[in-house]
Amino acid sequence: MSTRQDSTVADVGTSKAAARIRAAAIEIFAAKGYGATSTRQIAASLDLSPGAVYPHYKTKESLLFAVSLEGHNAALVNLRAADEPTSLPTVRLTSAVTAYVKWHAHHHSQARVVQYELRSLSAEHFKTIAIIRRETTKVFTDIIRAGNETGEFQTIDTDAASLAITALGVDVSRWFPSSTYSDPEVLAERYVELALRMVGVAP
Repeated sequence: MSTRQDSTVADVGTSKAAARIRAAAIEIFAAKGYGATSTRQIAASLDLSPGAVYPHYKTKESLLFAVSLEGHNAALVNLRAADEPTSLPTVRLTSAVTAYVKWHAHHHSQARVVQYELRSLSAEHFKTIAIIRRETTKVFTDIIRAGNETGEFQTIDTDAASLAITALGVDVSRWFPSSTYSDPEVLAERYVELALRMVGVAP
């Protein structure tokens, strides 16, 4: 296992107790916001003593980093698994957008925390997360470039299209579910239509 992978495992934590703490933190961070949440509240939600979090996460920020690292890695792994580099670019973009949107819908609480609490991370931890975010955007950028090269896509601005598509997927976690969209499958279909139009695919 690489040093980076070792670091990731160490930062996230592998014990069942750490996993329970992360799960509780996600729900409370998502509901109240990182700034309005204390480790004492997280521990209390699990019927633990106020100091029970610290053997696993020394600070509230390190807990947020663990949640963010786990979530960003999960979204990227899911996205890469959906992409099939040997398929036509239209098929690849359809699969990638579907996976990305559905992940943010199914894991909306976790995604809301990892996507919208970045400002609360330390500079060092933010740099680590930024690398994963760039790798995520690159998946879409590579697909769009491949489509432009084959002529399937007629993208006005590849980088802008990649950012717009990822931003749409990320924003799902902010409002999902709603009275209009509560089915991840239906939502993903709509977002695929939008993404294909962004890159110049005729409806």
